Amino acid sequence: MPHPSQPPDHVLDLFAAEGVLEPLEGGRGTSWRAGDLVLSPGHDESEAWLAPIQARLAVRLDEASPRSLRLALPVPARDGNLTADGWAATRFEPGTTPCRHLATLQATAHLLHARLAAAVPERPAGLDARDDRWARAERAAYDGTAARLAARSDPGGIRDLVRSLEAALDETDLGREQLVHTDLANNVLLDATGIPFVIDFSPAWRSPLWAEAVCVLDAVLWQDAPAEALDDWRSGAQRQAMLRAALFRVLSDETCDVARYAALDLADA
Repeated sequence: MPHPSQPPDHVLDLFAAEGVLEPLEGGRGTSWRAGDLVLSPGHDESEAWLAPIQARLAVRLDEASPRSLRLALPVPARDGNLTADGWAATRFEPGTTPCRHLATLQATAHLLHARLAAAVPERPAGLDARDDRWARAERAAYDGTAARLAARSDPGGIRDLVRSLEAALDETDLGREQLVHTDLANNVLLDATGIPFVIDFSPAWRSPLWAEAVCVLDAVLWQDAPAEALDDWRSGAQRQAMLRAALFRVLSDETCDVARYAALDLADA
């Protein structure tokens, strides 16, 4: 019997995927390998604008000598679409291992966002079409009223947690906004030569400082990075970026572990 979370046969057919299906680590733990492809759910045609940007940058990064960063290459379906029934495909990279080293993750964020700033000078209009829970949470993290409304009916102390985070916000400038990856902590692998290989691009138009704060927060919460990694994020612009990162995650988590976030005391000055 097929596993309920695996890509259905018609999706495999559209991507001309061959080989035994194999679940993969990394990302949100929902991707599958089929031959030389990786198939991931949770995508729709509103993201079609991203694939050409990602493909061009992936090729440029692979052509660089020496390589310092790599990016997964999107693969279109046989009908020319970039998604099929919510699934998207990228080229499988053999010999990778998940990266859990926080300094490497942060260095990868700096490199990737520098390249994206040069490659995408203007905000893509396609971002406006995103309406998944991550997009809604990202917008709410920059709008205190929206954040309070989003948390109003949630149980388990989420409302109080959101209120404390929102109350600590101010108008500090977090820096120039650009295209960023909002989920790097879970989506950086090391290739067979040790070069960071970025997968499952989750786009937003925000400050790189905020995207890095999300990465650091995720690493502390879920990847056993030391809590001391947050020490550099407790004052100034870094603190404001971290507060908005926490709002983003609290409001986008399917099941929010309120106690885990509260234990970090992010709202305390």
